Amino acid sequence: MDDVRFLVLGAGISGLAFAGRMNDPSTLVLEADAEIGGYCKTIQRDGFTWDYSGHFFHFRHEDIERELVARMQGQRILKVQKDSRIHWPGADGYGPGGAFDGPWVDFPFQKNIHQLPRADFLACLHDLVLRDASSKPASFEEMLYAKFGRGIAERFLVPYNEKLYATPLGKLDVDAMGRFFPHASLEDIVRNFVRPDNGSYNASFTYPEGGAIQYVHALAAGVPTDRIALAEPALEIDLADKTVRTPRRTVRFQHLVSSAPFPALLRMCGLPAPADVYSYNQVLVFNLGFDRKGPSGVHWAYYPQREVSFYRVGFYDNIFGTDRMSLYVELGFPSDAVIDTPRIEEAKARVLSDLRAVGLVRDHQLLAEHHVVMSPAYVHITRASQRDVAEKKALLASRGVHSIGRYGSWTYCSIEDNIVEARSLADGLKQVWPR
Repeated sequence: MDDVRFLVLGAGISGLAFAGRMNDPSTLVLEADAEIGGYCKTIQRDGFTWDYSGHFFHFRHEDIERELVARMQGQRILKVQKDSRIHWPGADGYGPGGAFDGPWVDFPFQKNIHQLPRADFLACLHDLVLRDASSKPASFEEMLYAKFGRGIAERFLVPYNEKLYATPLGKLDVDAMGRFFPHASLEDIVRNFVRPDNGSYNASFTYPEGGAIQYVHALAAGVPTDRIALAEPALEIDLADKTVRTPRRTVRFQHLVSSAPFPALLRMCGLPAPADVYSYNQVLVFNLGFDRKGPSGVHWAYYPQREVSFYRVGFYDNIFGTDRMSLYVELGFPSDAVIDTPRIEEAKARVLSDLRAVGLVRDHQLLAEHHVVMSPAYVHITRASQRDVAEKKALLASRGVHSIGRYGSWTYCSIEDNIVEARSLADGLKQVWPR
């Protein structure tokens, strides 16, 4: 039996950030996959560079950004001012320029209703002014109507988020997106008619030319390679004996740090993880490379229209400044959807058809492709899930088990938030295990 002080489950952003910060020789990282990175993997194919999906780092802590970039020797680091748009049929062709301009509206929708066709604009403005601002919403959906009125809610906020989360929004907590939801007051919206201000938490982002995996490698540089065990998943956790069983061995720990999806951790520990509490969506991502350019300038675009299969499209070529359109295309599915090969092929055909229908693909030729299913992708944050997570995280912590990260905390957060949380936990545990 192996004995370690700190056993880490998952060699993604959170696990590597913790192990690197702890810098303790009695640390072992177990990774179920054959490669490090979790969802932050990068694929390079036929001259195109894609991630599993759009993973862009929005730093609020300049020291973290400087540290990681300094470890990326030889990498060209791109600093990008985000340009995000909403596809809106009937808009006046307002767009970022290029071979063709789509009917675009600036994001966020609620601050740019003045860019809509006149009838849509007046309906949104009317319902915004006359909304019942005194109501006390009990769900995410009710919050959208209370803050923005029926016109804005039903034209963009409700259909888009239903496509993304693949669930009725009435099931989600009022603050399901936390600080990441682009709130705006009536005054903000009206002021934006004259003085555009579409700033948000992700108004700019950093992206290495080699893709998001470069951030993973930068974090992994702080962890000895012989302390990362690949293709070795945790199968069972005995809380009483403080041991983890893998296909190869049993490991005894003093502290276990997990970034695995929280319900998976609960099941490994023999604790209940009700499916109705821990619900989530799946995201099918198509990475597509074409022979020539599409629209210039825009970095990603949102598609709230229910007749369009995807909810978001991102443009790697406009980040890299290359001359061939390189896309990631995202589709949301419920957690119980079976996304097998026939369904993926059917979805790809629909995606290509819809890309033509919205004007992104005309006589382009598809040169390269890749797909991945992320499951879970976006977790459904509800009052029940928040309550259960808090109770069971406290129980696990009392046994020396700490669950962190986006999926480990069953929440919505940025990649940088994961680094901050992991390092904060390491700093706290250093007080328990001083060198």
